[in-house]
Amino acid sequence: MTAPILAPQQARNLMLAAQGLLVPARARAKRASLLAAIERMRLLQIDTIHVVARSPFFVLFARLGHYEPRWLDELLARGAIFECWAHEACFAPMGDLPLHRGQHERRAGQWWNKIALRVQSEHAESVGRLLSHIREHGAVKSSDFARKQKGAAGWWGWKDEKRWLESAFAMGELMVARREGFQRVYDLSERVLAQAKHPIPDASLTTDAIRREHALGAVRALGIAQARWVADYFRSGRRLKDTDLDEFVSSGELMRVAVRGWEQVGYVHRDQAPLLDRAERGRLKATHTCLLSPFDPVVWDRERASTMFGFDYTLECYTPEAKRRYGYFVLPILRRGRLVGRLDAKAHRKEGSFEVKAIFLEPGVAPNDALAVDLAAALLRTAAWHGTPRVVIRRSDPRTFAALLRTAIAMTSGSGVLGEGGTPSQDGKAGVTAR
Repeated sequence: MTAPILAPQQARNLMLAAQGLLVPARARAKRASLLAAIERMRLLQIDTIHVVARSPFFVLFARLGHYEPRWLDELLARGAIFECWAHEACFAPMGDLPLHRGQHERRAGQWWNKIALRVQSEHAESVGRLLSHIREHGAVKSSDFARKQKGAAGWWGWKDEKRWLESAFAMGELMVARREGFQRVYDLSERVLAQAKHPIPDASLTTDAIRREHALGAVRALGIAQARWVADYFRSGRRLKDTDLDEFVSSGELMRVAVRGWEQVGYVHRDQAPLLDRAERGRLKATHTCLLSPFDPVVWDRERASTMFGFDYTLECYTPEAKRRYGYFVLPILRRGRLVGRLDAKAHRKEGSFEVKAIFLEPGVAPNDALAVDLAAALLRTAAWHGTPRVVIRRSDPRTFAALLRTAIAMTSGSGVLGEGGTPSQDGKAGVTAR
């Protein structure tokens, strides 16, 4: 059969549909909505930076709209999801437990695996004593242990007990039973699984079955993918080639798809055949506008984001301030199927304001009223969910767009908007100021 041929936007819409970002959520989110979104993505990356919102909460908000963040903690405590190392630290649905346990040989090159093995080797006696303590006294947090020395952030700067806990977690001896104030609470894996209120899957998959599901699951979650992007999703091993996916094409589990402008062929999982058919016939229409976390699956692979969206994205929070081009924690702007820009934002929770320090539109994106209206609505939704309803717009590139956006926010909200100067109006309500 002739491989389907998609236009680039049709391929983008297919990916966004698979990821739950093609259209706005049609119904108010419920607890079950969170679990369904995580099952759809297969991985929800964890990061502790919260100048806006911690990444897992923000990724879910982009897909679900307003929801209660505590629901994510409840899913973890009930055992509907669990924490693991995959594409960095992630939440994953409990049904995927067999894919992530005991995968140290396949992930031997990952930094966290190397450090955990070294800690286990150099501190075996201490790790053993800590595990015995947990077995006798129950679950623990890192904060239960006093720091004996000062250090920097990261594994290398953690107190000894934190490093021992993390190494035992990475090796599968411990699991995260729950979180308290976003702190991990560690317990023996067997106890966490025994107390889970959700069915625990059989953890006896063969190495070949795990290899297959890592590859097939990544393509299914992405909607459409080139072979070279597949292994990065679960960080499951070496980068794949087209020949590595031949067996899945022969079995009918994957379909090859051509995309205009791509040098390599794309792949679509057979479960996504209805979406592929709609994409090919132009029936997938992107209508959603939202801000994305830097750790959203859509953008966490820089090469994929560049090929799919023509969007060159690097998170600069780890870059020295003097060398940053856009800002500390810059959020990609998804608008109706395109990544049209990025903004540097900070939520000032005590003051109740959402500060947009700078907005940068992509080359070729027109700074017009329609874009301003869409982005204004997305910003106001995001700010309201954060409990920071006053929106402060500082500057933009191009410069004219900031004024358009302030006007659109004022018209959309009617009040609660601060301009670049943050000047209150005479009636005490927030005003719009341009300087």
